[in-house]
Amino acid sequence: MEKEALKVVNRGEEDEMDMLGYRLCRWKLAIVGVGVVLTGGFLLLLLYWMPEWCVKATCTRTPIREAEVVLLRSTDEFKRWFRAKVRVMLAPGKNPFDCPDSRIIANGHTPHPAENQTEDCERKHSEYQPVQIRYFTLHSTKYYWNDMIQNFEVLKGLEDLGVKCSSVHDDHSKGLTEDEQDYRRLFFGENEIAVKVPSVFKLLIKEVLNPFYIFQLFSIILWSADEYYYYALAIVIMSVISIFTSLYTIKKQYVMLHDMVATHSIVRVSVCRANDVIEEAMSTELVPGDVMVIPANGTIMPCDAVLVSGTCIVNESMLTGESVPVTKTNLPNPSRSAKGTEEDELYSSELHKRHTLFCGTNVIQTRFYSGELVKAVVVTTGFSTSKGRLVRSILYPKPTDFKLYHDAYLFMLCLVAVAGIGFIYTVVNSIMNKVPVPTIIIESLDIITITVPPALPAAMTAGIVYAQRRLKRIGIFCISPQRINICGQLNLVCFDKTGTLTEDGLDLWGIQRVENSSFLLSETHACKEDLVKSQFVACMATCHSLTKIEGKLSGDPLDLKMFAATGWILEEATEEETALHNRIMPTVVKPPKQRLPEAEDMPSYEMGIVRQYPFSSALQRMSVVTRLLGEKRMDAYLKGAPEVVASLCKQETVPHNFSEVLEGYTKQGFRVIAVAHRKLESKLSWHKVQNVSRDTIESNMQFLGLIIMQNKLKAETPGVLADLRRASIRTVMVTGDNMLTAISVARDCGMIPPQDRIIIADALPPKDGQTAMINWHYADNPPEHVSATGSNPEEVQIRLEEESSGAALHSMEHYHFAMSGKSFAVIAEHFQDLLQKLVLHGTVFARMAPDQKTQLVEALQSVDYFVGMCGDGANDCGALKRAHSGISLSELEASVASPFTSRTPNISCVPSLIREGRAALITSFCVFKFMALYSIIQYVSVTLLYSILSNLGDFQFLFIDIAIILVIVFTMSLNPAWKELVSERPPSGLISGPLLFSVLMQILVCLGFQTLAFLWVKHQPWYHKWTPSSDACSLSNYSHHQNETNHDEHNIKNYENTTVFFISSFQYLIVAIVFSKGKPFRQPSYKNLPFLISSFALYAFILFIMLYRVDAIDQFLEIVCVPYQWRVTMLLIIVVNGVVSVLTENLILDIILRKFVFSRDKQGSCGITSATQTPQEGVDRWGERFLSFLCCQRRRAPKAKYMNLAQELLVDPDWPPKPKTTTEARKAPSPENVSYQIISAT
Repeated sequence: MEKEALKVVNRGEEDEMDMLGYRLCRWKLAIVGVGVVLTGGFLLLLLYWMPEWCVKATCTRTPIREAEVVLLRSTDEFKRWFRAKVRVMLAPGKNPFDCPDSRIIANGHTPHPAENQTEDCERKHSEYQPVQIRYFTLHSTKYYWNDMIQNFEVLKGLEDLGVKCSSVHDDHSKGLTEDEQDYRRLFFGENEIAVKVPSVFKLLIKEVLNPFYIFQLFSIILWSADEYYYYALAIVIMSVISIFTSLYTIKKQYVMLHDMVATHSIVRVSVCRANDVIEEAMSTELVPGDVMVIPANGTIMPCDAVLVSGTCIVNESMLTGESVPVTKTNLPNPSRSAKGTEEDELYSSELHKRHTLFCGTNVIQTRFYSGELVKAVVVTTGFSTSKGRLVRSILYPKPTDFKLYHDAYLFMLCLVAVAGIGFIYTVVNSIMNKVPVPTIIIESLDIITITVPPALPAAMTAGIVYAQRRLKRIGIFCISPQRINICGQLNLVCFDKTGTLTEDGLDLWGIQRVENSSFLLSETHACKEDLVKSQFVACMATCHSLTKIEGKLSGDPLDLKMFAATGWILEEATEEETALHNRIMPTVVKPPKQRLPEAEDMPSYEMGIVRQYPFSSALQRMSVVTRLLGEKRMDAYLKGAPEVVASLCKQETVPHNFSEVLEGYTKQGFRVIAVAHRKLESKLSWHKVQNVSRDTIESNMQFLGLIIMQNKLKAETPGVLADLRRASIRTVMVTGDNMLTAISVARDCGMIPPQDRIIIADALPPKDGQTAMINWHYADNPPEHVSATGSNPEEVQIRLEEESSGAALHSMEHYHFAMSGKSFAVIAEHFQDLLQKLVLHGTVFARMAPDQKTQLVEALQSVDYFVGMCGDGANDCGALKRAHSGISLSELEASVASPFTSRTPNISCVPSLIREGRAALITSFCVFKFMALYSIIQYVSVTLLYSILSNLGDFQFLFIDIAIILVIVFTMSLNPAWKELVSERPPSGLISGPLLFSVLMQILVCLGFQTLAFLWVKHQPWYHKWTPSSDACSLSNYSHHQNETNHDEHNIKNYENTTVFFISSFQYLIVAIVFSKGKPFRQPSYKNLPFLISSFALYAFILFIMLYRVDAIDQFLEIVCVPYQWRVTMLLIIVVNGVVSVLTENLILDIILRKFVFSRDKQGSCGITSATQTPQEGVDRWGERFLSFLCCQRRRAPKAKYMNLAQELLVDPDWPPKPKTTTEARKAPSPENVSYQIISAT
């Protein structure tokens, strides 16, 4: 059979997958069928759990174009396997955007014609030649076969065509006919995000088929066969409760998601047909290419659509968490632009999001021309929309990549291996003692069930559930509980600046106007009478995206502050006023009458905003076209990032000291915005302006000056960052603001200590045959301003330091890199091998676009950082999702954009979350260690008793598993988090030196003392084989036992059983106390009252029944009476066992081995933290080296990549880059690698 190389679907996307084709093989199916019968259905279960095995066991490889089944594997780190069946659909054509003459619904079903049209349809279909289209469905997404690329692909919508902006207007704004709509619906399906709530029966079957419950079913059958009915019944009750609790939770989550998606998702819409007829239709009938009319009173968008006429005010909080309404304008049409100067680029919902209405967002109101409706062309529908992608990510989340869970499975395999040894021992021992075969089978399999504790999954999640409740009490909501454990490992947190580290609102500090190409003195107020008619104030009053909603101004906080500073009034035309004119009625702004000079005869001074070009984070600017009442010519006003605005102005209007003045403000932490003006040509009429390109307007501007906004630090910011720094957790700033402003805020909040250097990486892309390069300089003394500021004593000192020896520079470890988003993009593309070195010490990343924030998080994760991201949810959605732990400070109670949402609008939630994560993580370790010891202790007990053909009794098992284990497990998880963050981090996995040593040592201790007691009891002078007639306590009790049966089939009642039962019962409690640790991650156990009370109650009860005989209890637990002397001996054994366990854990492990042998590589040892070393730390370090030498321990390389990298950089003579040097990219002989060289600047 022909084979082919694997195909890749969704290449370059988050859900990229490798794909192989298969077809069913009859002889393989027959063999599998026989195997299923012989294994009693277990093989079927195994194939259900392992889709890869299922496909390979029942199918053979075939080319994908002929495949009946496809096997897919994700290319991410999880390597998950998926199986999908290839189906066939009949359609008139293969391309949904073609227009075939005939129409037919999939698989030959007609689109329900009216009776009088039946003959026409039959005649059309008689000439119809159907085309077979192969497809498969995975994760609510359909993949269609494409003959051109010989692969399956997803049909998303209009963007598949690669349409240009002009084409959206010219070719797709007329609407579709009903036939075209029906044809496209074959491919794109109904426009709905269908979250089907599974029936309880389906959920039950899926839950019961979990491997853990299958194992429990096997155990229950085995115990019932061994007549352990009570214990089996207890496990059945526990399992049923666990299953139905899980079913209730899952069902509730499905219902909540269904309700969230279903709300307003199906609405009636107005659709424009190709013949200019407007029809009412259900939103489920929409397909890409349809033209829908946006009603004037707003609507909930049922799809993603691009505006082609009119303007909308939209609330996008559902997608972004940002509740500030945004203005959406119609997509520019380059084919109608003045002089055709606007570039006709491909439409992209990401690049043109200011013109795109996203599914699920709320259109509050619209603005439109009289007689011309507000129209939008449908771009994507269903799960291909922005809301659909969000819902799909919730329905099909990626597994949590955490070492703890991976190690837990390895640990379980180790326990199974131990159980295998016990299995072999039991079989051999039973055969030697001529035990019946059925008993051998039951007892040998029973060893395996003992090794894997039934309550393990519930016990492992207890700590997480308790942590989630504690987080909820302090206002932190979690939609992904498994990530709480990962929060305990965070060692780097990225922060957005505005609204996160600093106050959300900006205050106007002052303005600095420009006249005759020179800066005037700064002014604190912009509402002076002499400035009312100035171009500067006109720009502040008009260049914004504010709108009135229910009579209240709404919009971007910066725009609100700027407009309020002018004291002007904003008025918007009503629908009635708009209807009276043949053209759009603009928004009007005007100063209050009392502000106007009294000498003026003009009745009013009003400005209308004719055209608005919204703010673009990519362009870093916005502009408007206005007209002053009574004026013929229009004006253009521009505001944005100072560097961008200055580049768009006539150079003769920009002051010569522009850079110095700007730098002076940004160094002080001010947010600086530049403004500019231009008088437009008289030939530009009202309607022509609506089609003129943005680039045409935003050129040859006149520089007006600077607006200086003050962005104050939040009161909690410095303290929280200091706490994180003391805990050896790196902090990084990722912002869209100016570089120098960001550096200033980083210094002010303590993210960069005053004595540390800041090295700015200014990267330039390849140009005019030159390779990409990076220029290095210091933030305090940029190279282009050296001559202008040489008189400053402080900067002279810095310049002298720059010219000092390279060795002195290299010895300085405390330095920070800062770079802009443009530089980051160049470095990521042309200096891949340098990027990891830069992010190791990168602290300030300014002017970062949303996708660049996500790339930065990925770059930090690539060097093994556990990354947290804290933002306000507006531009940080991608980074919040991609980080190990995303924390949104949105006001919404639960944001779909991030795993954690804080009601507290400051970063004080970050240390709280990390503390709770550490507590939950340590709790998981404690519980897992305890459950492992519990299974091993019980395994040792049963193995010892098997040697004398005995076992623990039914009620002994019941007492141990229910009264001791469950009570201890669910109370030992209640320890709250420690009150402060410490520099030590908990281990990330179970396979670590301290944890393994702890478990192994406690196993040896328990094994030793249990074996000692088991053997010692046989050497007592009173010892003999126990029978009801020969009680070691008193032979006078003979008559008491006359009524008892002389037959004990399982040989439960004997001195060995009683001894092992008491010793092991105390051992469970001893290891629970030993493992339930407090400081430095959890509060001490004595503050956990439920655990304290349960432990003491169990100690007292077991001690009581051991020292004092109570016949009823003895009969119930099937224990026998032993002499009082042996009871005291057992008590001594238990006391010594407890002392040895405590000393082993707390003295040997915690004090000696953990400090000197198992000590982790700290960030500080690699020069990553900026904390200074105290004399005591120096003594400890020399002590550690000395003891490590005595223990013959070699210094091992740290496991984390960032630690290895830091150690390499410490001995690199060319790192950090020296000032006045340039790093150039150059192609290596291998085209896959890019190397670089550092050359001195001339």
